[in-house]
Amino acid sequence: MNPFDDYRTLETRRQFFARGKNALGYAALSTLLGRQFASLAEAAAPSAPAVGPNALGLPHFAAKAKRVIYLHMVGGPSQMDLWDYKPQMQAWYDKDLPESVRNGQRLTTMTSGQSRFPIAPSKYKFSQAGKSGIWMNTELMPWQSKIVDDLCVIRTLHTEAINHEPAISYMQTGNMNSGRPCLGSWLSYGLGSMNENLPTFVVLVAEPTNKEQIQAISARLWSSGYLPGEHAGVSFRSGADPILYVNNPPGVPGDLRRKQLDGLRKLNELAYRQVGDPETHTRIQQFEMAYRMQSSVPELANVTNEPESTYQLYGESARKPGSFAYTALLSRRLIERGVRFVQVYLNNWDHHGNLGGRLPSQCKDVDQPIYGLITDLKARGMFDDTLIIWGGEFGRTIYSQGGLTKDNYGRDHHPRCFSMWMAGGGSKGGTVYGETDDFSYNIVKDPVHIRDFHATVMHLLGIQHERFTYKFQGLDSKLTGVLDCRVVKELLA
Repeated sequence: MNPFDDYRTLETRRQFFARGKNALGYAALSTLLGRQFASLAEAAAPSAPAVGPNALGLPHFAAKAKRVIYLHMVGGPSQMDLWDYKPQMQAWYDKDLPESVRNGQRLTTMTSGQSRFPIAPSKYKFSQAGKSGIWMNTELMPWQSKIVDDLCVIRTLHTEAINHEPAISYMQTGNMNSGRPCLGSWLSYGLGSMNENLPTFVVLVAEPTNKEQIQAISARLWSSGYLPGEHAGVSFRSGADPILYVNNPPGVPGDLRRKQLDGLRKLNELAYRQVGDPETHTRIQQFEMAYRMQSSVPELANVTNEPESTYQLYGESARKPGSFAYTALLSRRLIERGVRFVQVYLNNWDHHGNLGGRLPSQCKDVDQPIYGLITDLKARGMFDDTLIIWGGEFGRTIYSQGGLTKDNYGRDHHPRCFSMWMAGGGSKGGTVYGETDDFSYNIVKDPVHIRDFHATVMHLLGIQHERFTYKFQGLDSKLTGVLDCRVVKELLA
């Protein structure tokens, strides 16, 4: 069958009416004004959708941040072992968590069958760091203690999701159901590109040193959802060839590739005029972007030309493609070249067991590279307008999962409170916001829901979240959804 006939057969009712909404008006206009004006209808035929800052009127006001590096720790870091100091728990070792604290909370199947919930105090050393005197785990994060005055630590993030898939989706897209645009796609759509030769939104997946418990990371997390497909994240691989097949095959010179793309563009434009599928323009732009990336990506990925001082700053592991230090360095190189949003994922933070054996490795992977990234951005004059985000999808329980000793324990998922931090980009460094109870189990002051966090991030980028919408299935959809949320002004510098 003709593929155009297939499309019309399978299209939805909404697509049919959207495609034909102006047909009656064109017919009436043609009748009233005569055949010589029939070309007006052809001139009004669908064309490439106009998107970007000029079309959308963004930013709504002067932005503090121009770009974002989002460091997502997949699995959920333990807040009471890193940022939420609870010294009172030492006296509670191996005592049961009071029911008045747990208060009937829904548990995962991994601990719901336990006969008791013994308290597991953190085994690590905390101390106050920086001029701000923020309490943090200085034993495992000595490098970050040197830059703690640049961090805005939020101890009272909370979510309704208690399992990884919906929780990560919620954190990335504002919704526990898949198929929604992620934060990077929203910003790509709203703010547009700062470099024609690289994608607006790039995804890097770092490889942890310890691989004891790896969570699935799927491309749906950086999907554009119902936004045009060109705003999906572009995943870069580790190594000298980050994008598969971006280079021309042997025997195909650049001028021949250019002629091929010009011909393909004409065919795609013809298909668009006949069918009106906006994803056709996505394909056109993807081909053009790939052509421009043939020269820009190899230079970007060649970190061997970095001076020796760079590796002293980020750590020797920055020489190893795929390491977190390498992705931190690559993140700096990406935003330096105009990439708007860099999403980094690091796995193995799901510490149901052997936290004492695994957490030191995780912290070693990220500690010096984070210090290096922030210090590097400062030296290049990019820290003030680059927003860096660090955190996971939820927190961990104060009670132990499985066996408990003074030196080792595990923790289950905990959505009621967890810690994240921001740095640069107009966030208020040297700040701790929010307060949890003695068990780091419930919030007692200044809660911050995921929706509040998203609204605040968008505010730093000059966007009023209520006004930034996209028409989808008859609704004005937005990242922060339909429930109440607020910009947390206390987090702003």
